[in-house]
Amino acid sequence: MDEVQLKVTEDGSHTLFSPRVGECYHSQHGAVQESRHVFIDAGWRQCAGTQLRVLEVGFGTGLNAFLTLLQAEREQRTVFYTALERYPLLAGVAASLNYPALLGEGTQADFLRLHTTEWEQPVRVSPHFTLLKLQADFTAVTLPGSYDLIYFDAFSPEKQPEMWTQERFEQLYRHALPGAVLTTYCAKGSVRRALQAAGFAVERLPGPPGKREMLRATKQSREEN
Repeated sequence: MDEVQLKVTEDGSHTLFSPRVGECYHSQHGAVQESRHVFIDAGWRQCAGTQLRVLEVGFGTGLNAFLTLLQAEREQRTVFYTALERYPLLAGVAASLNYPALLGEGTQADFLRLHTTEWEQPVRVSPHFTLLKLQADFTAVTLPGSYDLIYFDAFSPEKQPEMWTQERFEQLYRHALPGAVLTTYCAKGSVRRALQAAGFAVERLPGPPGKREMLRATKQSREEN
């Protein structure tokens, strides 16, 4: 088990430092504002329809899933959310995170349910949000479905280079539905080129506070190919 250390980021929200990896789970400029910017504003808001199939690579603290659950309930959009995480947090560590209190939305019980539901089977966490958590290595897993939206939130390429390869993005491309969107906080040229080589159309976007750029990738619809 990764003996993580709790830290407070600049927007007041918590992150965790992983001694195993040598990196924090989020930007120290602000965990919540980074997740909102990269995954909700640049990802979720680009997807139409009343039902969304979401894949998260790197469940981590559950912050991205929690923000998505809140959006799903607010907009009454049905979400089936699949999350990959090789090293899950202990429930006690998750309970120490301040996201529900800081956001003033949802409850601590809502947030903790994301961490305490059973793994490897879908669980309806809220009326519009169903969660399937897979304790798996992304480099070895067989993905169970196809997705409208992909949150790519692995640790950085410097720390986990095996997660950011063309081969891995080709795997995601195969499981992306036409028109699907992938967002990530990383804007490295090597990552952009790997996404493009996998078949995605890639654009650079302004990054969250403290980061100049991020990437959004799209699988073109059949009509555009």
